[in-house]
Amino acid sequence: MKKTRSSSLELSNIDRGIEVVDMGGVSKKWCGFCCSSSASSSSVKLLMFMVVPLIVLSGSFSVLGPLTSNWVVLSNYPWLWGSPTTPSSPVSSEKESKKRLDFPSQVVVVEVHSMEEAISDDSMLNRSSTPPHAIESIHVQPNDIKEGTRNVSMSGHSSIVPPTNESHVPMMKARRDYTELDRLEAGLSRARAAIKEAKHGNQNQDPDYAPVGPMYRRANAFYRSYLEMEKQFKIFVYEEGQPPLFHNGPCKSIYSTEGYFIHGIEMNEQFRTRDPDKAHVFLLPFSVTMLVRYVYVRDSHDFSPIKQTVTDYVNLVARNYPYWNRSLASDHFMLSCHDWGPETSRSTPRLHKNSIRVLCNANTSEGFNPTKDVSFPEINLQTGSIQGFIGGPSPSRRPILAFFAGGLHGPIRPVLLEHWENKDEDIRVHRYLPKGISYYDMMRKSKYCICPSGYEVASPRVVEAIYAGCVPVLISDHYVPPFSDVLNWKSFSVEVPVKDVPNLKKILMDISPRQHIRMQRRVVQVRRHFEVHYPPRRFDVFHMILHSVWLRRLNVRVRNDA
Repeated sequence: MKKTRSSSLELSNIDRGIEVVDMGGVSKKWCGFCCSSSASSSSVKLLMFMVVPLIVLSGSFSVLGPLTSNWVVLSNYPWLWGSPTTPSSPVSSEKESKKRLDFPSQVVVVEVHSMEEAISDDSMLNRSSTPPHAIESIHVQPNDIKEGTRNVSMSGHSSIVPPTNESHVPMMKARRDYTELDRLEAGLSRARAAIKEAKHGNQNQDPDYAPVGPMYRRANAFYRSYLEMEKQFKIFVYEEGQPPLFHNGPCKSIYSTEGYFIHGIEMNEQFRTRDPDKAHVFLLPFSVTMLVRYVYVRDSHDFSPIKQTVTDYVNLVARNYPYWNRSLASDHFMLSCHDWGPETSRSTPRLHKNSIRVLCNANTSEGFNPTKDVSFPEINLQTGSIQGFIGGPSPSRRPILAFFAGGLHGPIRPVLLEHWENKDEDIRVHRYLPKGISYYDMMRKSKYCICPSGYEVASPRVVEAIYAGCVPVLISDHYVPPFSDVLNWKSFSVEVPVKDVPNLKKILMDISPRQHIRMQRRVVQVRRHFEVHYPPRRFDVFHMILHSVWLRRLNVRVRNDA
């Protein structure tokens, strides 16, 4: 098993199992559970008594049998603004577990090879003139599906639905009443049309902020999409589970964005809904960091207790609610800033292949899929606040060309240190800073801040550099930076392949002073999108994470043909 930063955590061998509780009475206090370094004694005592697996607890509730409805999942790819993509693929359907009794008997899986104009980038549309494939309704029996595969065996076709025109509300079969799901999908269709129209129009002035400039892939489209999100996006947080494993997360560590978002959405009155029928997406509110701390057996190299806990939780909500099966999990999302987030998502096939995974470890070589997954910014909030970390001098008052200080974590940093450690006055690379020298002061004195990957691709140095007004130098393979579907990272950062580390100084010196000034100003402009505020402010990191999830939901259509 690869090394991770979790080895420094104090882990406890506590029996697995979660009690079902109503979180409605939780006090509205930011990061109320996570600001202390350890959980309260009452929470730990509670965990010690929770020895009954969730799969047993769920037996006290009504268990869904095979569904008799026809469900449609439609995935629209590629991206809205031409962010890094992988080839499109249909939403997969697999047998979750031998214990599961909730698999739908009729499933429709749809693949679209080219994005409809309403939410696509013109450059992406020009790649292919092939129209979207027709939607086929497929009758599927559970024994026709092989776990781990993407192909669905068809026992028959019931109907063919023509592709819809995204500039209009999608056509639906004649029925007496429109369901709540129909209304949700109609609203999403109107949002796609509005985004398409905004791409070619003039941007209205916003009292808070109006995105403009080369830092954005499509500033007008992003702005309109953000407004549509504010107008209609709703998230349902499953209330099952209890802290410290659920509805909780760290707020004063390298994994702080995990706790910050969980607590933020649970307190939010604008985007959170208590009515699941009105929700566009559904949050599975477990914290991978807390699972590692309280469920994982230290030095065991055994992920199974963590995976079993997540599997039991998924089985519980799938039995209590119809929504997991309705979309094959494609409108559900989990989030993790821990290195083990991707591995935890493998607890169930649908969670890994279909759901929206919000991950700091956004590594495409390890299965991160930018068309459905979200890159989570890694922010090390040592004090729980960004106060004192924001701002820095102008480019003319930064005498150091480039700076890095950090340990030998992962395969890239040894290469960097081998070529540059204490070897050049312009490239200040240190394993350990001398006493009396401030890490953050060095960032503020530097034109460029070197951000190499560690054990995993993400690094908190990226956001630290942005906070300090220092142009980030990303040295990583297979990393998808946060908000890449909106932000044009090449306009305010430098990407250096690992093989070019020996030429690092030449690469940076070849950037003209004028170009560096432009890049540094853009860093300052995009900084608002990475700032942490209590409570959140418009266009800050909380809302940008929400917007990333919103975009992925725009790429999925769920329809009930019952």
